[in-house]
Amino acid sequence: MGIIDQIKDTMSKAVFTPSTLMSGRGGLHMAQIILCLVTFVLAGIRGWSTHTYWNYAMFTWAFCPIMTLIITMIEMFKLDILLKLCMDWSDFTTGMAMSSTLMTVSVAITYANFYACLSMSCLYGWIVSIFAFLCGIVYILEVVKDKILDKKKGSYLAALPGFWKVLEAFVSCMIFVSLTGYRDKIALILCVIAYAIPFPILPIIIAVNILKKLKMCLPFSLDRFVVIFLVISVLLYIFTAIMWPIFMFRNNPRPKDCPPSYCIWAIQFMVAFMTYVNLILFTLDLIFTLLGICGFKRP
Repeated sequence: MGIIDQIKDTMSKAVFTPSTLMSGRGGLHMAQIILCLVTFVLAGIRGWSTHTYWNYAMFTWAFCPIMTLIITMIEMFKLDILLKLCMDWSDFTTGMAMSSTLMTVSVAITYANFYACLSMSCLYGWIVSIFAFLCGIVYILEVVKDKILDKKKGSYLAALPGFWKVLEAFVSCMIFVSLTGYRDKIALILCVIAYAIPFPILPIIIAVNILKKLKMCLPFSLDRFVVIFLVISVLLYIFTAIMWPIFMFRNNPRPKDCPPSYCIWAIQFMVAFMTYVNLILFTLDLIFTLLGICGFKRP
């Protein structure tokens, strides 16, 4: 009955508070939603593409404002009071702002590089690019407000251990959206499988650490599982760091007519570069976890 009474008491405090929109945080949220939706519409009006970078950009400009809207509605109706029973709401919102910053800034850079002057309408493309960068800027402002002005200290997602996992997942996403030219070589297909094994486990680890009640119900130690996962991930990325460059770039030099804005070879090189970035991230994650430093929990 103690838990039920606690929930009832918490629900009684959940009231509609439109004044949330008038705060600095609410204003930033509204700016994020409007700018992302305007960018999505402008990019969609210009035309659609089946290219993975384009799809990633459109997904980002839809996903980020939707998550921001959900967070805003929850805070407007004070439902975050109820959610605090099972998670650190402040940590989650700051972590989402940091994740959205990564996504919107990366999309702004890739869109400006690949699609700004894809056709004769360069002016329209640069207008979309400007709005894309504005999306990234308003999310950066929220992170600055939370971490520097309000001095919020995250318990996981907005702290180094959780955000490190977000970085690993983000780099994995960039690898997947850049994959091309691997289907005719078994070694490269094995690399894709190696990329795919750790990727779905990362969001599960993040989600379980955010939902503290769920973490307590696990029949095993999550911290030990994370160490095993990191060891396997490091081994997989060592494999791909060796195999991808050898089998992708052997007898495949950079073409002379490879423009800086768009080139298949450059995208394939980006996969190799991101592979080494994630190898470094996973290796440091494993070292920090085993040593129990920088806020990482030792198993």
